[in-house]
Amino acid sequence: MRNKVTKAIFPVAGLGTRFLPATKSVPKEIMTLVDRPLVQYAIDEARAAGIKEFIFVTSRGKGALEDYFDTAPQLEQELRRKGKDELLEILKATNMDSGEIAYMRQHKPLGLGHAVWCARRLIANEPFAVILPDDVIAADKPCLAQMVEAFEETQSNIVAAMEVPEDKASSYGILDIKEDMGAIVSTKGMVEKPAPGEEPSNLAVIGRYILTPTVLQKLNKKRTGAGGEIQLTDAISDAREAGEEVYGFRFKGQRFDCGSKSGFLQATVAFALARNELRDDLWAYLNDVVHSEKAAQ
Repeated sequence: MRNKVTKAIFPVAGLGTRFLPATKSVPKEIMTLVDRPLVQYAIDEARAAGIKEFIFVTSRGKGALEDYFDTAPQLEQELRRKGKDELLEILKATNMDSGEIAYMRQHKPLGLGHAVWCARRLIANEPFAVILPDDVIAADKPCLAQMVEAFEETQSNIVAAMEVPEDKASSYGILDIKEDMGAIVSTKGMVEKPAPGEEPSNLAVIGRYILTPTVLQKLNKKRTGAGGEIQLTDAISDAREAGEEVYGFRFKGQRFDCGSKSGFLQATVAFALARNELRDDLWAYLNDVVHSEKAAQ
């Protein structure tokens, strides 16, 4: 019997310090990319991949995130009264049914591995996905849906991967490649944030994972790794050493690091240009900016 992936963990406990002062009162995950918060892109991607249960690992000060997925009766009533049916449908699409979504608290910032471990009792003995909302991926077929298809073949741990420049490798978990089969790469292991010149490849792990329950068992050790934190990549490597396969998956699409200001701005431009109602005005503005810069030189 082949396992299906129906649960996803969204680690959203971070303080978002790179976006202060905005994140003093607004959780980073509901900062708006064009007209949707970052977390909505992650939810939409998960739904498209067949995810039915959404588990958010949060921290103090994330109440606005929980409110975002709740119903807004007054607003819905006002939109209905004014006949704004299109906006009403957009609003309803953000609601999550009771029992579909759960929240777990990560009381101390002990790392991504610890955040995933916090959700262990809701996962039990099933494969599960992990989605980092900071990584927004523009793709014709959503990234997680691509990975679910690969999981149906492999029934093993899969991490999304992309090539990065050598001088950026120390910022990522890097795959140690055993066999490169194109879209799917079998691995000998992973190194979290390797020292410059010590990276085993330039294939970096980014914020999409499909993992087996063995990874949760390995996280029970609460072993600290790079940066003194409990690293998810260490637990995945431990699962591989225990006999499980770990595959890297080269997804089709463009990833934006919306955990950084420059990445967030790049994503805003890219997603706005993809919208018919915004493209012409924005493109004209960008052309004016470029020509003004060239004229100034």
